[in-house]
Amino acid sequence: MSLTVSTQAMQQCARLAALSLALLAGSAQAQIKIGFIFAATGPNASLGVHYRDTIALLPKTLGGQPAEYLFVDDQSDATMAVKGARRMVLEDKVDVLVGSSSTPSSQGIAEVAAETHTPQLAMAPIIIPQDKWPWIFSVPQPVPLMMDAVVEHMVASGVRRVAYIGFADAWGDVVLKGFQADVEKARAQIQVVANERYARNDTSVTGQVLKMVAANPDAVLIGASGTPGALPQLALADRGFHGKVYHTHGAINREFLRIGGKAVEGAMAPAGPISVADQLPDSNPIKKVAGEFNRAYDAAYGQENRNAFAGYTYDAWVLVNAAVPGAIGKGKPGTTAFRQALRDGIEASKNVVGVHGIYTLSATDHSGTDQRARVMVRVEGGDWRYMP
Repeated sequence: MSLTVSTQAMQQCARLAALSLALLAGSAQAQIKIGFIFAATGPNASLGVHYRDTIALLPKTLGGQPAEYLFVDDQSDATMAVKGARRMVLEDKVDVLVGSSSTPSSQGIAEVAAETHTPQLAMAPIIIPQDKWPWIFSVPQPVPLMMDAVVEHMVASGVRRVAYIGFADAWGDVVLKGFQADVEKARAQIQVVANERYARNDTSVTGQVLKMVAANPDAVLIGASGTPGALPQLALADRGFHGKVYHTHGAINREFLRIGGKAVEGAMAPAGPISVADQLPDSNPIKKVAGEFNRAYDAAYGQENRNAFAGYTYDAWVLVNAAVPGAIGKGKPGTTAFRQALRDGIEASKNVVGVHGIYTLSATDHSGTDQRARVMVRVEGGDWRYMP
């Protein structure tokens, strides 16, 4: 992969790294490898290209050690993600896997990570089976954390009847389960009156939307991501639906806004603080770091391409960077001993400041984010606006 990055962008990222945590020099110089797996092509490319583009902005060190970053395009195919992960671990001897940009691909990579005892930083929310738990960490905010904000807003707005439409895959399942669990936890009087699904590469959801509208919902919840996430709302607008429409943090990108146009005006979603960093109060502990990252990304790729998903790649680097100093003396990069020590270090992360959240992980929490990692946003005037 060859990407051109301006000197200004690199300087901005160097400053950003200093804001998050000080780089600690290790006693022995050894190259550490990260294997990045994202969808740069296919239905998930509207997210994956931003995950990928951040790689060129990352400091070329990890915990003071020289670093090498490898990239594989999984083509929005979970099978390709698994093949890429296996090759990176067995042939390239990477020390950590980062990916992918979709839930199905991330779950596929988790199989390889657990089998080979390689730490994985999943870049899409996944449900981690207990037997694979030790090796898998999730950088994006957990769905229940984000859906909790949606439930809070629905309750405050008097929403009682919700129609759901989501991807016909793991992401669609995870969103609905998270939403229903939060409704139950809040003891909210909210009923799911329709449950429809569609494929990521579908071009029409007219049949599903007709059933949803017939259920007479107060609001619609769309469990999708990227540009395909705009499809249901376009169909709802065509049918004259005027109720509230909620999305997930998977919809927070400019391509979604471009495809949706006026049809997505008023749409609401939970989002990471980076999405509206310049609109946050100065008291927000993430505002400064997120603002620095946004400016670095703008300098490299243009403000019109600014994207919240790019920040997840940076946060994955931040977590690995924080774990390296404690791992470097326990094994040589490329070995099982080093991967184990790196895994242990990631799990022990405390108050690591990223652009989406402040990460404190443990043996029972492999995401490590809290309510500081979310805000509610609304589409106004073709852009995402902070909802205090």
